[in-house]
Order: sequence, then structure tokens, then C-alpha cells
Amino acid sequence: MMDWTDRHDRFFLRLISRHALLYTEMVTAQAVVRGDRRRLLGFHGQEHPVALQLGGSEPALLAEAARIGAGFGYDEINLNVGCPSDRVQSGRFGACLMAEPALVADCVAAMRAAVAVPVTVKCRIGIDDQDAEEALSRFVDEVAAAGCRRFVVHARKAWLRGLSPKENREVPPLDYGRVYRLKAARPDLDIVLNGGIQTLDEAEGHLARVDGVMLGRAAYHTPYVLAEADRRLFDPAAPVPTREEIVERFLPYVEAELACGVPLKAMTRHILGLFHGVPGARGWRRHLSENAHRPGAGVEVIRDALRAVANREAVPA
Repeated sequence: MMDWTDRHDRFFLRLISRHALLYTEMVTAQAVVRGDRRRLLGFHGQEHPVALQLGGSEPALLAEAARIGAGFGYDEINLNVGCPSDRVQSGRFGACLMAEPALVADCVAAMRAAVAVPVTVKCRIGIDDQDAEEALSRFVDEVAAAGCRRFVVHARKAWLRGLSPKENREVPPLDYGRVYRLKAARPDLDIVLNGGIQTLDEAEGHLARVDGVMLGRAAYHTPYVLAEADRRLFDPAAPVPTREEIVERFLPYVEAELACGVPLKAMTRHILGLFHGVPGARGWRRHLSENAHRPGAGVEVIRDALRAVANREAVPA
């Protein structure tokens, strides 16, 4: 979710669900150690629980980045071994590391020695021509021996040759059964299923077989899918906020960020899908898209967009 799940998006999602674990964009260990840490790692206290997702392949560098992230207050440090993008491969991290389980184990061991918070791994079921059954088992066993207890498994292979990052999210077939078998064979590990999950009904179905589910694109493009997550998955007494309530709670944050010089469009781009599927959704999206980028745009743009929804513009959502 690089360039998507930034701190503005995470604060917004936290207004929808109090309990779901949120993940940052993947940040390279080198950027954390040598770059602008405040810009890369800063987050609002209300985002908790939130995990920092790191990319890299050098144990010492990852350990230092993990230590820095833990110092910022992240609740979990996650090593991404599932991203198939070209720029990730060129840096020798992401999904290409599934071919090097011993190196990933060394990275995990170094990170665990540096922090007290959990160190987890996000991976695919395999890459390229690997036998997904054998390769995933070998990878998980070797990394688990280094102390990783939680694996977030995207139930698709990553094809590093021949498919674009977008195609890698859609073309390789989903194999949920492979992840189910991984969990059944290793009941002591915490196995989280990722890939293609669109609704809470689907999530609940998977939770009968695994320990957790991760929503990526669905949570971003249709964020209100999380509205009932707390009540259905965490706390039967949890309230379900309306879309309008979520917007009103987001406005003080927007005002505070505007006062710090953050442009409105940096925040509104994350909320375009809030009214997806209801009358007025197109008016909401259009008003934000056409006005949030204007010089001096403020919270009145969001209020006007909310009024467009209230008018229930009768066009397809």
C-alpha cells in the first residue's frame, strides 16, 4: 500500500474502527536510518494500534530501523517480504527475498534483538516457479525458528518476471487453501490471511480457519467496510459510526493539519470512497476532486461535499 496508507489515511481509518490493526506504508530501512525520521515515521497518538512496515535485506540496518521505529511508539514492526514492485526488487528486498529464507531469518533475529515489540513478516505463498506448497513451508519454518510468531500471508504467488505490480495483485490465482493448510500444520503460529478479501462476511468466513485477516485495497477504496468490524469481530457492544459522524470527527484533524501547512488534497484523497455505494457518492467524490486542490482550500470544501451527499444526487455511485 505504498503511497496510500500514510498518516492521514490511518487517522481517518481509525475513526471508523477503534480496534483494527493499522499498517504504515512500507518504508525502507535505509530511509528510516538516514532520512527525515519525523516525516517518515511521525504519526498521531490516536492511530494505535499501528504497525511499522519496513523493507530491506541487511540485518544490521533493519535492526537499527526497527529500534528507531519502536522508539517512535509503533506497536509492531513488520518486515515486508511480499511486495513485487521493480524498485523493490532492485534494492534486494520485498518478494524476491522469499528465495532467501535464511537471510530473512537473520533479519528477523536482528530486529527482535533490537526491540521489545513483536516483529512480524508479510509474505506471499511463493514466487515465480517455486512449488508453493514446499517453498512456503520451508520459508515459514526457517523464519519462525528465528523467533517470528506471526506471518501475514498474501494468498497469491508473486511473479517477479513477466507481471507488473498491478498484475501481481490480480493475475496469480488466489489459493486460500494453501494458507489454511499452513495454519493447520503450525497451530502455534499466528497466521493472518491477505489477498482479495472484500467484505466482513468474507473475513468472518476465513477467521474460522486462520487467526486474522488483512484488508488492503478494500479498506482503502471502500473504507466504510470497516464500520461494523469492531462490533462483529472485537466487541459486540461497540457503536457503528455513520459516515456523516466519521466526517465530522475528521474535520478537527483536518483543521489542525491545515494550520501546519498540509494541503487539503493530501487528506481528502483518502476519503473519496467513504460514500461508495450510496446515493450522492458521485457528488461527494466530484466536489472533493474538483476543489480540494485549489489554493487556500479548507474544511469548507469537505462540508460542501457532505451537503452534496445530503442532497442525495441520484446518479450511480
